Amino acid sequence: MPGGGAGLRLALLGARRAAGAAPRIAAGGSRAAMSSQSHWLTTEERNQVLLDLKASGWSELGERDAIYKEFNFKNFNQAFGFMTRVALQAEKMNHHPEWFNVYSKVQITLISHDCGGLTKRDVKLAQFIDKAAVSV
Repeated sequence: MPGGGAGLRLALLGARRAAGAAPRIAAGGSRAAMSSQSHWLTTEERNQVLLDLKASGWSELGERDAIYKEFNFKNFNQAFGFMTRVALQAEKMNHHPEWFNVYSKVQITLISHDCGGLTKRDVKLAQFIDKAAVSV
């Protein structure tokens, strides 16, 4: 938001959620094109999934309505193999992570940009990512 700052953005997201507003649609998008997996989590769902995700090492990002986790592997080949598995699943879901890789370390942030925050789609991808990490 130009000139609005992160605080205003978070306040608006909170107000939209509290009012039960529907998720925003990206420019050129349509409600029909949005999967049910991209909808906001209810407060109850959000509290439960965040407990589960935090228990598996994910953390909430205070400045954004997103989740973050860092993965460490034995070497670059393992890290890249993991990223490839995640990339294939992300492409199937049409939901792509923000990530950063240096040698054996992979940092991942999940957020639904089209909705402006954390959604069921992020949770589903995070669960897949956790399974992929242990199978490498």
